Amino acid sequence: MAAQRARLLLTALSVILGVGFITGTFALGDLMRAGFTQEFAGSADKVDVAVLPSGSGGELPAGLLEKVRALPGVADARGVVRGEAPLVGRDGRSHGNATTLGFSLPADGPLRRYTVLEGRIPAAPDEAVLNESLAEDTGFRPGERIGVLGPDGTVRSFRLVGVVDVGIDGKLTSRGGVGFTEDAAARMTGRKGYVEIDVAGRVTPEQVRAALGGAGSGVEAITGEELGRRLSTAAGADIEAITAGVLAFGLISLLVAGLVIANTFTILVAQRARELALLRCLGATRRQVFGAVVAEAALVGAVGSLAGLAVGLGLGAGGAAAVNALGMEVPVGVSLSLRTVVVALSAGTAVTVLSALPPAFRATRVAPLAALRAEPEPGERSFRLGRARWALAVPSACGSLALTVLGLRMTPGENAMFTVAGGGALAFLAVVAVMPLLVRALGLPAGGRLTGLPGRLAVQNVRRTPRRTAATTVALTVGVGLMSLFAVVGASSKETADRKMFEQFPVDYRLHTAATGHTIPRSVAEELRGQTGMFSSVTRIRSVETRFGSDEQPVASVTQASLGTVARPEMKHGSLSDLREGTVLVSEAFAAREGLAPGDVVPVRTGRGTARVKVSAVYAGEAAMIPDIVLPEADFTRYFGEVDDTSVYVNLRKGAPVAEANAAVDAAVRAHPLVKVSTGAAMKAEFAKAIDTLIGIFAGLLGLAVLIALFGIVNTLTLSVLERTRETALLRALGVSRGQLRGMLSAEAVIMSLLGAVVGVLLGTLFGWAAIRSLFSNFVFSLPYGQLLLYLVLAVAAGLLAAVLPARRAAGASIVESLNAGGG
Repeated sequence: MAAQRARLLLTALSVILGVGFITGTFALGDLMRAGFTQEFAGSADKVDVAVLPSGSGGELPAGLLEKVRALPGVADARGVVRGEAPLVGRDGRSHGNATTLGFSLPADGPLRRYTVLEGRIPAAPDEAVLNESLAEDTGFRPGERIGVLGPDGTVRSFRLVGVVDVGIDGKLTSRGGVGFTEDAAARMTGRKGYVEIDVAGRVTPEQVRAALGGAGSGVEAITGEELGRRLSTAAGADIEAITAGVLAFGLISLLVAGLVIANTFTILVAQRARELALLRCLGATRRQVFGAVVAEAALVGAVGSLAGLAVGLGLGAGGAAAVNALGMEVPVGVSLSLRTVVVALSAGTAVTVLSALPPAFRATRVAPLAALRAEPEPGERSFRLGRARWALAVPSACGSLALTVLGLRMTPGENAMFTVAGGGALAFLAVVAVMPLLVRALGLPAGGRLTGLPGRLAVQNVRRTPRRTAATTVALTVGVGLMSLFAVVGASSKETADRKMFEQFPVDYRLHTAATGHTIPRSVAEELRGQTGMFSSVTRIRSVETRFGSDEQPVASVTQASLGTVARPEMKHGSLSDLREGTVLVSEAFAAREGLAPGDVVPVRTGRGTARVKVSAVYAGEAAMIPDIVLPEADFTRYFGEVDDTSVYVNLRKGAPVAEANAAVDAAVRAHPLVKVSTGAAMKAEFAKAIDTLIGIFAGLLGLAVLIALFGIVNTLTLSVLERTRETALLRALGVSRGQLRGMLSAEAVIMSLLGAVVGVLLGTLFGWAAIRSLFSNFVFSLPYGQLLLYLVLAVAAGLLAAVLPARRAAGASIVESLNAGGG
């Protein structure tokens, strides 16, 4: 190893990158868990006992607080009020897609759990604070006046006196929170009870439960420590999922690193065949030679894994900084647990040793005298696919075909997708086995297209060692194949969603309210309908919660004229024209859940008693915005009266000026700050942005696998240059210029990169189509030509970069010294 430091450095780099990814994943997860636990501990230790409703979403009666305060040993007890309290943004509309929450917080005392970042806690009924993320989103600063909508829809003004950190409270962090005094919180949220009662004092949960007696039915009392564990566990569940997901990509990187390491050791052992044979002649046994190679691999793996731990800590700290940039509070530092050390060192060393076993075994099979001959790489020129490769390729290909066909015939969903994924994994194994044949076949088209001496020499060099070239390109195939698969799935998902959205409900404007219990006044739709020259259709959706069948269900009506024109759901049974007086339209999912079929009669509770309606039609799948239960307009009005709208959908008349239409819609909703307006283009752009972000994350995670694969190409070229020292010198002596030599090595790198990328793109595209087909019954396949072409261009560019150092070394070597060098 001391004599081959440069050769083993690139191998160690592959180990470092693979182990670094896994270490960084674990380190980031540990940092997030430690940060969240520590952040909550700062407030949880202020609570001795927490009294909670036993059911989720329940509420503690207000009178219970006084009973708790009267218990012996209780020093202080505070009720926590929480409910919807829409904050009015600078644009005059309620802020955010989800309604902000109002919450109470004590002005003083031991139970003040939230950290004040700016200003102070509200002390008067007309004062409020915002949580940190909401203050950043809206731009409101302490000293300004803010508007908050009360339960009656009236905007009330508050003076913003501070900004607080709500810790890991998931609801307040995601939706945003406005903090008030307890009385103001109850008034603004309309809540009459508490979601939690915090207790400080010398008291235990058992004492609280015993003292409350009958008043404590439906109530649970836990310690502050247990409350902290619950919140930390709730936050940690997401962290575990994220860690597991990222770890999967880390394992892919380690797999690619293993392929690179195996290829590197294969080349190293082949180059050292004469050296190992000489050792055999001097008395070394097969076991000693095998042990020497494996020990070398173990040492390289251990050293690379140790360095990977350091790199991983840096990646973890960088990941924490990136997470903080997204709005989360995670400490940026070093967190290295024993589990991380054990897993990283074991994985890196084991992968390296396992990768070195086949070349180490092959080193023991060469006879000493045969290896001392100066014959370059016996058997490569007369390459044939061995029995082992055929034994792997044929069953894998057959299994891949069977699983893929089975997955495509299954009902679209998770099970079908995982079945197709299994077929994709087997297809990859088959490609790994037959890749040397693809390399040999490359010479037929490439030989005729690559003109000039460097190109022809490059093709022959690539074809001369098909196993080596195949092992190099397969690593790149993994990364590019997965990136192509996600690109195809993303593009097809966007196209499918767009098609379904605009086929089933093609709208230009959507008016809705995110606040629970609030509706859109009828006057809004009536005002828009009055502008017939501007809008071609205004669709009203009205809904009430009532008993339908055996359960409470939201029953709705849709503007009758819009069914079949604006709203065009795919029908499973019957047609939209069957929705007449005394009938009902239901979704396929609802019908299956309730056991309903066309012709069934269902009781529905109305304001005039119980009516009986017949299921006349069932629509398939999920119509974009059609409710599960739809009554005819006239029936709905007769049963429930003229209720306000839950949603309004508006379409522009062809040729109508968009700017004027926007102004008309804004004017219609100006007096109703709870009403939000979304455009069809905005909904499409929002969905596309979410998909692009997800694909971008996948591409970033897979980027390391591609980077490791490119190191494999550098490895192969560098070791190839060292192996062909005399051959290169002979070419130079015969008149090949330095530029031609550099061109030959660059062409080799490009061929290897392009071969791996092309196979990867083809596999990724094929199984991307199969994956999207297994997820959706009615899908639209979309091929992201630009993205896939970009992958090929980047592969070529990366190949050229990979050839820079090996080409410089080859071109700069002395002809005379190289001709005198030993070896092939």
